[in-house]
Amino acid sequence: MRVSDEKRTELGKLVGYTVRFDDVTSEATRIKFLTDGMLLREAISDSLLRKYSCVVLDEAHERTVHTDVLFGVVKAAQKRRKELGKLPLKVIVMSATMDVDLFSQYFNGAPVLYLEGRQHPIQVFYTKQPQQDYLHAALVSVFQIHQEAPPSQDILVFLTGQEEIEAMSKTCRDIAKHLPDSCPSMLVLPLYASLPYAQQLRVFQGAPKGCRKVIVSTNIAETSITITGIKYVVDTGMVKAKKYNPGSGLEVLAVQRVSKTQAWQRSGRAGREDSGVCYRLYTEDEFEKFEKMTVPEIQRCNLASVLLQLLAMKVPDVLTFDFMSKPSPDHIQAAVAQLDLLGALERKDDQLTLTPLGRKMAAFPLEPRFAKTVLLSPKFHCTEEILTIVSLLSVDSVLCSPPARRDEVQAVRKKFVSGEGDHITLLNIYRTFKNLGGSKDWCRENFVNSKNMLLVAEVRAQLRDICLKMSMPMVSSRGDVESVRRCLAHSLFMSAAELQPDGTYVTTDTRQPVAIHPSSVLFHCRPACVVYTELLHTGRCYMRDLCVVDADWLYEAAPDYFRRKLRAARD
Repeated sequence: MRVSDEKRTELGKLVGYTVRFDDVTSEATRIKFLTDGMLLREAISDSLLRKYSCVVLDEAHERTVHTDVLFGVVKAAQKRRKELGKLPLKVIVMSATMDVDLFSQYFNGAPVLYLEGRQHPIQVFYTKQPQQDYLHAALVSVFQIHQEAPPSQDILVFLTGQEEIEAMSKTCRDIAKHLPDSCPSMLVLPLYASLPYAQQLRVFQGAPKGCRKVIVSTNIAETSITITGIKYVVDTGMVKAKKYNPGSGLEVLAVQRVSKTQAWQRSGRAGREDSGVCYRLYTEDEFEKFEKMTVPEIQRCNLASVLLQLLAMKVPDVLTFDFMSKPSPDHIQAAVAQLDLLGALERKDDQLTLTPLGRKMAAFPLEPRFAKTVLLSPKFHCTEEILTIVSLLSVDSVLCSPPARRDEVQAVRKKFVSGEGDHITLLNIYRTFKNLGGSKDWCRENFVNSKNMLLVAEVRAQLRDICLKMSMPMVSSRGDVESVRRCLAHSLFMSAAELQPDGTYVTTDTRQPVAIHPSSVLFHCRPACVVYTELLHTGRCYMRDLCVVDADWLYEAAPDYFRRKLRAARD
């Protein structure tokens, strides 16, 4: 918007943008802003990126899976265009902090330009003792600053995720109401990626006179955006990140320590306009033990999606793809094995290629297992239901569960709860939401996040569109929930767990001990066999989003796989 304003043109003409659900470009567009995910989807149909003469990759230090794959894609496109005598592709890689030598070397000794930024002095304070509860420590710090600093100086707090942020924001508002009149008032604003755009924009607006802005954010505020008026940063030193273990096949979302680079990025947010202060809620000794750089996501996540995308782009040999930071061979082999089990791969003359099913899976902006769920759904006559469930799993939680109102929440949820698991419970909630015309009041009364619910509807419409383009029959199971559960069992069979005689659970394939997450509707039940969509690691390993299945269905879904597993278990 700002660039089109500065060029004095209408947005979508000379300057436009493309994000997942919104394409504001036209034939006349010459400058296009887009997400890394969207450029990757374009590369599937045009690996030479013929539309562009120059690609700028910003925030390169974030090293998300998408950006790391894009580095390889633009590098290959640049080389191939040169060989074919086509218009050369210029690539500009930008970042506030990055391992310059690594990037320059990767792009064949590319020249490095430094632009001096202004950074004001920042005082950094550490705690004297390690903190047991970083949330409590953050809360205390915020109110200490609030009672001492002038109201025009805003505070930025770093936490790890939506639930923590919403809970902390509410607690801050509640406490602020009961402070003495001599204290300035406080405007508390949450900030995380899935927060609707209009609400994200509120963090950039100034607070009313005599009122302090407190922004409670994930690491999205570390580098991606600059918020004016921040004088104080409160850094918990924690971040939620994925870890993947190819041996156990488990991808776990875990709250962990940031790297030193991230910690310095966070403290730097206090010195954008004037000198600032950063309170680190950890000791200096603890800080010295942090990793120097953040491990690129590509080296700590399940690579099945990446492999599927590369194969869809017809990359000649995916196993030797030119990654800047190569994932371990174990990770790559585990991804090959997974795609193979999902029926997406075939080997031709020692080369991996996609099967017709694999090509269809790549057309969906979904994890391979969820794409497979959608593609299997006509066989089980439940395409409409599966589209809803997969869309609900593609966004942050649509359920709000304020800890202070737990009893109310449980009483209200009772009418939706299904003994067959979380997927079916979510399906019941969405159906009621749609039948009532997407009412915001209904959402408020039922502790449902209306913003995330609207996003679900957008995701669903997009997925349904893709299904229709493939001429898939749009069938509904009506009230038959068993067919929905069978379909989930046939695609999520690699994420299954069974009840043990002692009442605990282990995963079916690697015998990893797991437990049902307290947020699950099955928390107080003990079904014999379940599939789950996510593992969360806090103290112990929890399964989230569960569905009750029959062990026989899993066996039907992948007989060879389970035969192998049984044999291994016996040995």
